[in-house]
Amino acid sequence: MSRLTGVRAIMKDIKETLQAGKGQEFINLSPGNPVILPEVEQMWRDYTKELLDSPDYGKVVCRYGDSQGYEPLIDAVVTDFNRRYGLNLTNRNILITPGSQSLYFYAANAFGGYTTSGQLKQIVLPLSPDYTGYGGVTLVPEALLAYKPKLDIDEPSHRFKYRPDFSQLEINESTGCVLFSRPCNPTGNVLTDDEVRKIAALAAPYNLPVLIDSAYGPPFPALNFTEMTPIFGDNVVHCMSLSKAGLPGERIGIAIGDEQVIQVLESFQTNMCIHSSRYGQAIATRAIASGRLADIATQVIRPYYQKKFDVVESTIEQAMPKDLPWFLHRGEGAIFAWLWLKDLPMTDWELYQELKKVGVIVVPGSSFFPGLREDWQHKNECIRISLTATDEEIVVGMQRLAKVVQEVYSVVSA
Repeated sequence: MSRLTGVRAIMKDIKETLQAGKGQEFINLSPGNPVILPEVEQMWRDYTKELLDSPDYGKVVCRYGDSQGYEPLIDAVVTDFNRRYGLNLTNRNILITPGSQSLYFYAANAFGGYTTSGQLKQIVLPLSPDYTGYGGVTLVPEALLAYKPKLDIDEPSHRFKYRPDFSQLEINESTGCVLFSRPCNPTGNVLTDDEVRKIAALAAPYNLPVLIDSAYGPPFPALNFTEMTPIFGDNVVHCMSLSKAGLPGERIGIAIGDEQVIQVLESFQTNMCIHSSRYGQAIATRAIASGRLADIATQVIRPYYQKKFDVVESTIEQAMPKDLPWFLHRGEGAIFAWLWLKDLPMTDWELYQELKKVGVIVVPGSSFFPGLREDWQHKNECIRISLTATDEEIVVGMQRLAKVVQEVYSVVSA
């Protein structure tokens, strides 16, 4: 916990590159920060003004609150999800956290790690690659265990998709909890409803919580480009974040799950930080209760990023030579594109350095395999491309990328 891990370590290098290269123009295709969309910002401005003008302002901002969360926000979530998905949630099924990353930290260390008898309980990531931040959620690094996926490859179209390998995946008495993102950061992969239910069913006999990281999922921010249904169940903890819905600075996470699991997570939060920002919770209450947040998610946020992915896809299609073994992951959601360069003659980190020379910054893919213990060449052949740049920057960036990739492969073939 005292050192940078995963993408945070790379972001430090990117920051230093941008500072050292003043005067040089970079196309930065690395950020995970959402774009500030005018309609989204205006919504949060409107609800901030509404809060400022209300008699509740003092109680919200100038008082401590309940560790479980701001009661009106919990009520709004219960009402919205019961109506939207036909659930029977009560207030006891909800926990509000300072961002969803903290939620995974609570779960990983409450359910994973060493027991009092010395047994190691593992935090299982059923599909690798997955969110780089999972590499830092446990105080017991050896507890994190990821599984290599199956690759569903469409060679003629240069597309592929990761799928869970159920012939290898083990969830048993040594497992403490299960964790995965849907849609996935970094790949944009969306596990099917059947795949999610199968994972939950594997964990059910052991009474293990299955945490589904829905930071990009419906109903908000609804950054799924393919149809998907949020899955709920006795052992499923549905985990949301309002970061990609325009509130990353306020750190608002929402957990929906079994009352006993929620109580454990709430206790961890009470001991660690008391509660999440009440200002953020208060304006989120208004946005959810009014239905405006869900509408903006589907009408503004999702179309914006889906169009960006289309720009990446069409430009790579035009610029990348057809005879090279490149494969773009199917764009099913999130705010990134994921490119696999099969048999890449250099590492992803070296390619990252080569791209910096032509003014393009991406994120090396090897940071997104936390917990994967076996040696797998694929880990060093992928890059993550952010969809947060302008259309023009994406086009030029992909054209430069294609040129560098072509040169890299041609050196070997020569």
